[in-house]
Amino acid sequence: MCAGTFIMQNFRQHIRTFVVLGVIAAVVFAVDRVDAAGSAVKITVLFNNVPCRPDCETGWGFSCLIEDTAKTILFDTGDEGAVLLRNMQRMGVGPDCVDTVVLSHIHGDHVGGLGEFLRVHHDVVVYVPVSFPSPFKEAVHGCGATVSPVSISRELCPGVYTTGEMGAWIKEQALVVVTSHGLVVITGCAHPGIVNIVRKAQEEFGRDILLVMGGFHLSGKSPREINGIINNLKILGVRKVAPSHCTGERARTLFRQAWGRDFIEGGVGAVIELPP
Repeated sequence: MCAGTFIMQNFRQHIRTFVVLGVIAAVVFAVDRVDAAGSAVKITVLFNNVPCRPDCETGWGFSCLIEDTAKTILFDTGDEGAVLLRNMQRMGVGPDCVDTVVLSHIHGDHVGGLGEFLRVHHDVVVYVPVSFPSPFKEAVHGCGATVSPVSISRELCPGVYTTGEMGAWIKEQALVVVTSHGLVVITGCAHPGIVNIVRKAQEEFGRDILLVMGGFHLSGKSPREINGIINNLKILGVRKVAPSHCTGERARTLFRQAWGRDFIEGGVGAVIELPP
């Protein structure tokens, strides 16, 4: 059975029972950049419940495209493939430009769009945490894609790495992009803890953290808990943040206050350009 049918009908219904829904974040409007001058890596947010570019559709979940690296990488696919593909079209992104798909974790708001994507472009390698259910991996393989399970940190292409599978309950991997100005850490939902993920990236590569972006999974946290996390990220030297998706509006507000001009809007349609 092709993953397009399998994921959208049978397996998607199963994984939805595990989806932890946070508070949908409020509207944001501006697109920001880390550094526009001489940038060598571009990250485009293709799917998010947090809006940014007015002509892009919102939906619960997260997906972004990493370009200008050795391989073009699609990180997560959001909840609905049709929305993902329409946003790609609006952003001038052709599905066939993607070489590699990285799925952070099994929840439907991060893998739900994969089936529709593979229907139009299946000549890709799909990196999944090794704990992903066998039927899911078999369905993706059946659609013509190559499945590569991930257990430990590994290089996906020069300068781009996965953290490897993390977490005790919900297994998740994050993406790390190495630039001369520091590391860029991209998370799906950060179920293993955003501080733990950032700390592992820093320890693994021995580099400063330029930017942390994606879902931080803080929508149910109290201001005291959020401020504790902010303090820990400050101690780790995180220079810029772009929280979205499951972070929650309360947390996003506190992060915006803490980072000021170094807070970057990361809603759907945002384009973040990174220095080489």
